[in-house]
Amino acid sequence: MFRAFGAIATFALVAGLVVAQDEIRRGTVKSTDAAKGTVTITVGGKDETFTVTGGTRVMGADGKVIAKPFEDKGLSPGSAVMFKADKDGKGLVGLKFGAGNQPPAPKFDASKLKPLTGMGTEKYQGHDGGLYAGGKNERPKEHDDAGLALAKAIRPLDADGKPANTGKVVMLAVGMSNATQAFSTFKRTADADKEKHPDLILVDGAQGGMTAARIKDPNDKASGTKYWEVVDQRLKAGGVTREQVQVAWIKQADAGPNQGFPKYAETLRDELRQIVQAMHKRFPNLKIVYLSSRTYGGYATTGLNPEPYAFESGFSVRWLIEEQTKGDKELNFDPKKGDVKAPYLLWGPYLWANGTTKNSEGLAYEQSDYGNDGTHPSPAGQKKIAEHMLKFFMSDATAKPWFMRPTKE
Repeated sequence: MFRAFGAIATFALVAGLVVAQDEIRRGTVKSTDAAKGTVTITVGGKDETFTVTGGTRVMGADGKVIAKPFEDKGLSPGSAVMFKADKDGKGLVGLKFGAGNQPPAPKFDASKLKPLTGMGTEKYQGHDGGLYAGGKNERPKEHDDAGLALAKAIRPLDADGKPANTGKVVMLAVGMSNATQAFSTFKRTADADKEKHPDLILVDGAQGGMTAARIKDPNDKASGTKYWEVVDQRLKAGGVTREQVQVAWIKQADAGPNQGFPKYAETLRDELRQIVQAMHKRFPNLKIVYLSSRTYGGYATTGLNPEPYAFESGFSVRWLIEEQTKGDKELNFDPKKGDVKAPYLLWGPYLWANGTTKNSEGLAYEQSDYGNDGTHPSPAGQKKIAEHMLKFFMSDATAKPWFMRPTKE
């Protein structure tokens, strides 16, 4: 039975089909209890506990059976897994580590890579760094002024999208497994902080396995349609509507990149463009979208998204935002300049750092910040990223007006 599970999951990953989403699920190991024979898996920001029995087929990313999953460090926290529960939803029929049959990570010396924020006038394969043009990390003044104005215009809305004192401001997360791991932890951290605005509702719409290529078209009647339907379900579960979504955070990538630079970065940029355009149509009051690129991929053991692709995803975000700042009509957010085609775009927290070397904001990654595949963050890594995100949204001038609790005059 588990052989069929592996075949279905692999086919679904390669072909981008939705069939695996119904029976084969993806998540991250949160914790284990060897005495009880249980494993807790985080799926879409929620924790579910399953029993591992003698009949459960546990396999490594290489397809080999793990005979003693609790003893052989197989079920270590932070590991990305695909699994199938029994009919009762309490036990596991099978579990496999990794995202399908990914090849080993190619050898790459990432030691000379520098964060975009630390490149200055240096270039990477002919392209300058910086979060914005010319090696700069500061938003261009005109773009910054527009963002500040939009931030101050964000108000609580009712279910129909009309201003209301009893309304809500929704911030939606969009992305794949890394995004949901980070945002679900960020949500718990932010919701527990007394400084967060009481009218702000954080909704995790990110989902495991849902890469940029798979979600860019909400009308494809396949993975894209499925993804955005789940987003709608999560908004409803949170007691809010599409009309109340005014802010979003996106962290995306594609699985198994092999196109080299700049091809992969350009492809991801174009997919991100389609995603933000689709979001403009889907969420009528969406004003601001923050984008983050990948975390460090130098510990990766598979080809899911290793270096230098993790680093290069920063150029995808950089180029997309740059197109908007240069007046691309297909990314216009200002009704005074013509038809609005997209929300206002800007960098969210920059999450890449070269391993243990701290970036300009003091962020660095130990191998312990990742699970077995070296790609998905461990609980420690999730906490680190969440705290970095919280610091950003509590301090950035475009976020403070709607993220922070109003000060008493």
